[in-house]
Amino acid sequence: MSKVLAGVHGYERQTGAAFATRSEVIAKHGMAATSQPLATQVALDILKTGGNAIDAAIAANAVLGLVEPTGGGVGGDLFAIVWDAGKKELTGLNASGRSPKLLTLEHFQQQRLSQVPELGPLSVSVPGAVDGWYKLHGRYGSLPMTDILASAIAYADEGFPVSEVIASEWAANAESRRDFPGFEATFLPHGKPPAKGQLFSNRRLANTYRKIVAGGRDEFYRGEIARQIDSYMTENGGFLRYEDLAEHTSEWVTPVSSNYRGYDVFELPPNTQGIAALQILNILEGFDLTAMGFGSTEYVHTFVEAKKIVYEDRAKYYADMDFAQVPIETLISKKYAAERRRLIDPEKAALVCAAGDAAIENGDTIYMTVADKHGNMISLIQSNFAGMGSGMTPGELGFGLQNRGALFSLQEGHANVFEPGKRPFHTIIPAFVMKDGQPWMSFGFMGGSIQPQGHAQILVNMIDFGMNLQEAGDAARMRHTGSSQPTDQVMEDGGVLYMESGIGEETRDRLRSLGHNIATQSTSYGGYQAIKWDKNQRVYYGASESRKDGQAAGY
Repeated sequence: MSKVLAGVHGYERQTGAAFATRSEVIAKHGMAATSQPLATQVALDILKTGGNAIDAAIAANAVLGLVEPTGGGVGGDLFAIVWDAGKKELTGLNASGRSPKLLTLEHFQQQRLSQVPELGPLSVSVPGAVDGWYKLHGRYGSLPMTDILASAIAYADEGFPVSEVIASEWAANAESRRDFPGFEATFLPHGKPPAKGQLFSNRRLANTYRKIVAGGRDEFYRGEIARQIDSYMTENGGFLRYEDLAEHTSEWVTPVSSNYRGYDVFELPPNTQGIAALQILNILEGFDLTAMGFGSTEYVHTFVEAKKIVYEDRAKYYADMDFAQVPIETLISKKYAAERRRLIDPEKAALVCAAGDAAIENGDTIYMTVADKHGNMISLIQSNFAGMGSGMTPGELGFGLQNRGALFSLQEGHANVFEPGKRPFHTIIPAFVMKDGQPWMSFGFMGGSIQPQGHAQILVNMIDFGMNLQEAGDAARMRHTGSSQPTDQVMEDGGVLYMESGIGEETRDRLRSLGHNIATQSTSYGGYQAIKWDKNQRVYYGASESRKDGQAAGY
């Protein structure tokens, strides 16, 4: 039975409920929410010394590349959505890299591979994060990069204590990557992953950051760093070359949106999976979720069935739009959602679904959001893909290269089939919500293919179930998985539904009776950070959930 604790001014917080939560962070001048407290504090330091939200986000991202190499780093890609308060403008950035031009589909076929290996040289694509920093800084930045990267360099030189969740993920990544050249020397001091509380330094990364400060983005893509990556990949069976790096560029893109019960939800278009969140919300809008209730059989069943339908479209259509025609307007339209909604049987779980006619499950990431005193907000996500990436770690540079190329299909004719110079399907997605033409919420979610499911659950928790910013992230979560290669094949046998313990046994039993395959073991449920703007009180609310090491803080 739930209990209540009396608080100040008569406020009562419920305890013993299906999930635990804590207060939102509230501040007037600025707010930062990242997946590691040291990065959050660096972001606040930048804001307090006169930097804006974009300066602070770059600074925090650089720190996260050091303190959370299990999620991100300069060997990975980046996406962002920026609210420019002065121009009243929402802009997106796609800073994802492309496949090596020397690598071909025929090479995989000659090797008799049915999918791109998750680890090793064949999974490496151009790292886009540093170019993303400089694109953001060039348009929005106010402080010099010397100041922005100073704290990351200091922590890399002096060392920092490794936090609990990150230490566990570091250990989980270590054995499978230990034997790749450079990995152990960079990430396994004394041959072991650092334990919780152990000081870890990365002077190689500090030197790389110094070179980036001195030479700018061209040092990374056209200078000595690019040449070292080329040499390393050439020596170790890779295909990424200096020319791939030299030709790389990020792209400013227009976020796409759909309205959910009066809230305009913005995502980035493919090659990301962002529009999957919009498709899920469009289908759910046709149901009275509030009446169903959080954690009920009806709600979980409806949500999972909507997800199944949408992810079949994701598997068929989502790809680099320079190489494939993606029918975005149709996929996120209310008319298409109404057609697809009719496929949901309230009394039975679907065992198979097919994609509509619209004319990898494992991953880790860092997500962060920052807001400043001027009203600027940035939603930024950055990733190596599967934990610590490919395992390929150029010797003296201090970072690993991403394995995002593992998400290419090797099926000829598929929209996301491997091609030279192509951006792979991407799981990482930043999000932003507007209400009545004003910024309402900048948020994101970490965890591979769960991200669109997570985006939709967060918004349903807030809009339909009345949760606040912190509760929405702490609430018990569900995750449905289909095939191991979502871009290659459709779901079979209904997939698997994982639920956190806050969703009760009665609900689980009833879901089984509807035909859902309920897993008994736990799995990753992602991670969440968010900032909400209260236009009436003119204050920011911040949230960071307890599944990660993160922190929301403001001033």
